Amino acid sequence: MTGAEPALAKAKAEMRAWALKARAGCDPAWGARLAGHVLNCGRLRPGQIVAGFWPLPGEIDIRPLLLALAGRGHTLCLPATPPRGQPLTFRRWQPGDRLIPEPFGTARPEGEIITPDVLLVPLLAFDRNGHRLGYGGGFYDRTLPTLPGPQTIGCAFAAQEVASVPVGAGDWVIDAIATEERVVNGSK
Repeated sequence: MTGAEPALAKAKAEMRAWALKARAGCDPAWGARLAGHVLNCGRLRPGQIVAGFWPLPGEIDIRPLLLALAGRGHTLCLPATPPRGQPLTFRRWQPGDRLIPEPFGTARPEGEIITPDVLLVPLLAFDRNGHRLGYGGGFYDRTLPTLPGPQTIGCAFAAQEVASVPVGAGDWVIDAIATEERVVNGSK
């Protein structure tokens, strides 16, 4: 471990604690407004396979967006949580499908494994350069390099925006961040 790594880990831990407090006053139902911004931002093309996520308590609820995408004919999938250190896999999902409880409070469908074109990514904090801070498991940072040119849209409350997210060499830059207020383009 280099001297910079403990400092980076500490900065990320402090920002995670801040971000959890910042979103505490936000209403997950604001996800309906996020859905409108994503549907109107021009980033999604017909026929793309979109990976969503089942929101954890306190996260912005993207289920209105998932329902709208299904209504527009998009194939949807949700991530399956692998053992630590492994990339995510994505299983086909449609509204009404049964979900299986997973580690960390997540849930996954039973559908076939498919490869998404667009990923809606949960996050705790983000900046205008497309840097995101997740929960610390590294699942998305390990997964994104394994996919063929994925488009990424982080999903969060506007209150989770910071001036600068602490980043390391393995942290993935995302294309855009959607909030209840707008879609912010990253620097990719």
